[in-house]
Amino acid sequence: MGKIAAVVTTNRESVGGGAPIFVEDSSANAENTAFLLEKILDASVHDLKNGTFILVDHGAK
Repeated sequence: MGKIAAVVTTNRESVGGGAPIFVEDSSANAENTAFLLEKILDASVHDLKNGTFILVDHGAK
């Protein structure tokens, strides 16, 4: 099982928890930020199709 490394969203009120949350003003900016963080964190990005992306570290224990 992986660990959520970060969340990127356009709606701050829709997310919470212990992972870092990046709030963007548009879906395009959220997508760009998610894919940039994917490379930086060496994680996988998953689009929840509601303006939110999660970055998952599948190597985390």
